Amino acid sequence: MRKKRGITNYRYFGRYREIVSVLVKYGFGDLISNVNIENVLRRSSQLFGIKRRRIQKISRFERVRLALEELGPTFIKLGQFASNRPDILPAELISSLETLQDKVAPFSQKESCAIVESELKKPLNKLFADFEPAPFASASMAQVHKARLCDGTRVAVKVQRPKIAELINVDLEIMYTLARLIEKHVYGAQYFNPVQLVDEFSSAIRKELDFNTEALHFDHFRRNFEDNPSVHIPLVYHDFTSSKVLTTEFIDGIKVTNIDELKASGLDPKEIASNGVNVVLTQIFDHGFFHADPHPGNILIEPNNVLCFLDLGMVGILTPSSRGHLSSIIIGIVSRDPKRIVRTFNEISGSQTKRSDDLEYALTELIEEYAAKSLGTINIGEMLSRLTHILITFRIKLIPGFYLLVKALVTMEGVGSKLDPEFNMLEHLEPFATKLVHEQFSPLRVAQTAFQTAHDFFYLLRDLPAESRDILQLVKSGKAHIEFEHRGLDPILKKFDQVTNRLVFGVVLAALVVGSSIVVHANVRPYFNGISIIGLGGYILAGLMAFMLLMSILRHEKM
Repeated sequence: MRKKRGITNYRYFGRYREIVSVLVKYGFGDLISNVNIENVLRRSSQLFGIKRRRIQKISRFERVRLALEELGPTFIKLGQFASNRPDILPAELISSLETLQDKVAPFSQKESCAIVESELKKPLNKLFADFEPAPFASASMAQVHKARLCDGTRVAVKVQRPKIAELINVDLEIMYTLARLIEKHVYGAQYFNPVQLVDEFSSAIRKELDFNTEALHFDHFRRNFEDNPSVHIPLVYHDFTSSKVLTTEFIDGIKVTNIDELKASGLDPKEIASNGVNVVLTQIFDHGFFHADPHPGNILIEPNNVLCFLDLGMVGILTPSSRGHLSSIIIGIVSRDPKRIVRTFNEISGSQTKRSDDLEYALTELIEEYAAKSLGTINIGEMLSRLTHILITFRIKLIPGFYLLVKALVTMEGVGSKLDPEFNMLEHLEPFATKLVHEQFSPLRVAQTAFQTAHDFFYLLRDLPAESRDILQLVKSGKAHIEFEHRGLDPILKKFDQVTNRLVFGVVLAALVVGSSIVVHANVRPYFNGISIIGLGGYILAGLMAFMLLMSILRHEKM
């Protein structure tokens, strides 16, 4: 459970100093002043000896990217994570964050070798026949070394940066503090919910820190594509893998966007584009388990146009129901049926969407705009991004994993367009969505649904007598109580009592008049001027009561 710590935790003062220095350097001194960091630290930006950089020609969003890159691994990953959240960040900032560079200088060879030996519990010469201390790739959280197992198998050994977990924990604590301060002091920041963003990011990055989890992702993808010859998922060597070391089959391929080299090797960029998109769509619509970050650096091409996916730390998951909803939305767009899309949103939300007419109009406007375009000119990534903004505007509940899915589709469409100028994402997308919708209404699926319903109904009937008996036992023992609570009925009940009282009063008055008349006509003694005194008294009392009733009615201004 995350502990709440204040910024006055001086164990982190050095890191705070670095962060403030970078923010001032890139022109965010106003933010520092707004959130009162200087006051809490009891230092000002002048103390750090940092002068405001001349960056007038650089946009504010570009400066955010540069600052994140300079702040290091945790903040780079935060920027990459935030680029998947168009619901809380402006489009211009997301475009800038998408270009974040995750390349940093490698750490020392000595440290790398020590980590491998410590994690795998053996000296390097006992683990590998050959291990190259100099890494061939380096990123913010790990670097990768070439090696050979004792049987001669070529492998890639991914080694986590030393003390990266401690750095990330410190940075997360600082991020929480900054997010709370920003939410408190920066006007409008609460609408972006920075604390929630840090919460989600914290959960995601902690999973990426455990290479055992990524190893399981590799195994999952290998099982899903074991019968597909156009896909190659590297084999994981679990005996040489731990939470900080990941050993996989070495892939000697060509980067997917290196078109000249692909052509020189006799490979077909158009076929690669088609296969790549179909593989990702298969992950989404058939498996519900997809590579959430299929950027060019994570895809290599082997002979015969075989695709190889790397770095599977970030994956997206779609449940069967979510896949069905997604297919229905896409079919609604393709068939120009906004009502179908609205109905799908209602199913996702579990209730009638507010402002349904306005939502339907916005969807119709979007669909008609794209319907006027030729099929080959439709950018599905742009269309899905615009659809996302409509959903955000109308506060529509989205299926889990939707943002990662849109990100994956947009990325793959970009890769496909680079490989093939005539690439059309919609042509690949429509058959998958149609197939999934048809499967929902196939005889087998209908039979499965009917069987499940019958199964549930059987257990309901089976358990009903016993549960009914338990309820009756509680009632008989006096342990069950039924209480009714009314709200907003007090004025009505008060008025009802008033009307009832007046009615009773009127009945008594009428009875008194009738009774007095009977007494007078019966000549009941004694008399006064020949009139029965009892009857006369009854008339007088009835007159007083009538006067009181009339005054009560007039006082409440109701006749």
